[in-house]
Amino acid sequence: MAQLKKSKGLSGLRKNVFVSGLVSFFMDISSEMIYPLVPLFLANTLGVNKSVIGLIEGVAESTASILKVLSGWLSDRIGNRKWLTAAGYAISTASRPILALAPGWRHVMASRFMDRFGKGVRTAPRDAIIADSTERAFLGRAFGFHRAMDTMGAMLGPALAFSILLVFPNNYRLIFWLSILPGAIAVLLIILFIEERRGTEPEGLHRPAPAIMHLNRRFKWFIVIAAIFALGNSSDAFLILRAQQLGVSAREIPIIYLLFNLIYSLSALPAGMAADKFGRRRIIFLGFMLFSAVYCGFGTARNKTAVWFLFAAYGVFMGLSEGVQKAFVAAIIPPERKATAFGIYNTIIGAAMLPASLVGGWLWDHIAPAATFYFGAATSAVAGISFLIFMAASKN
Repeated sequence: MAQLKKSKGLSGLRKNVFVSGLVSFFMDISSEMIYPLVPLFLANTLGVNKSVIGLIEGVAESTASILKVLSGWLSDRIGNRKWLTAAGYAISTASRPILALAPGWRHVMASRFMDRFGKGVRTAPRDAIIADSTERAFLGRAFGFHRAMDTMGAMLGPALAFSILLVFPNNYRLIFWLSILPGAIAVLLIILFIEERRGTEPEGLHRPAPAIMHLNRRFKWFIVIAAIFALGNSSDAFLILRAQQLGVSAREIPIIYLLFNLIYSLSALPAGMAADKFGRRRIIFLGFMLFSAVYCGFGTARNKTAVWFLFAAYGVFMGLSEGVQKAFVAAIIPPERKATAFGIYNTIIGAAMLPASLVGGWLWDHIAPAATFYFGAATSAVAGISFLIFMAASKN
């Protein structure tokens, strides 16, 4: 009993979970300081055309998606979470000087590849650390806290970058150099404060990870449902384009996106706590239905006032979905398979972004802008109905 009480510090959040949240907070400051500026740096400083910019981002994101499943498998194979996570964050941080010194677009591509390589390495074992360090009853709270901290960093990073640009206009390289500091803090936090820990079955640490096909049926069904949803969840760039089409000025776009991230951050932890209390499956279903309603709203909206409310609702959806879905995955997968499962989950979601965005763009160009959002609303509704059937057929 004493051990249990000790593990429930911060209302059920263990030290590993708290530190992991801080790590993501600092790393997202580092990442988001530079991410919005890379296209500007390529176009304005290096004179690169848009097709090359698209190539760089496509290679970078594809790298991250593929590596997530491999890193998860390796983490389960060798029984290590902490040092793979630390290595991933360190690799991303080490990519910053390459970007700051880049004389041409190939060096930028190398930096972005290295950054996303690091993300691919760290994501699955980091999620497994959170799951391993949390009692089942607090999984929603733990992942909700992590998403909240991550999003706070994503809000602060661009704010810092643009504040620096006000003092040093167009000095992108200075920001790239300064972004090393929060990344280094993230790595040090892992090395100094994360404890290597497995939830149960320590004797299985060095067993080979099971084949993907041997993961349980509930997980495989959930992955199918998540993939159906993801195929309609196109890039947020379409939301921004729709906002502009409805009269939101370029000056207002950063503010509206800040509103989205603020609500996302504020709703993630309460959503996780609600999932722990009322059931993760109910919150996931609610998220699917809310997404469908929000995308229908973007399709039918006729003025910019509606856009502000829709972005706020979209922030609530994000708070309801990402952390709670990861908590659900953690609850249905045995400890020795968690990193593999998280790797598969993250890979499927990431890989679906490319076809989802291609379909969304085709619908926008060849049918109507609203068609992009009606398609997303439809796939989310199908995913929600499928999840209802899934809930009726299985018990969590």
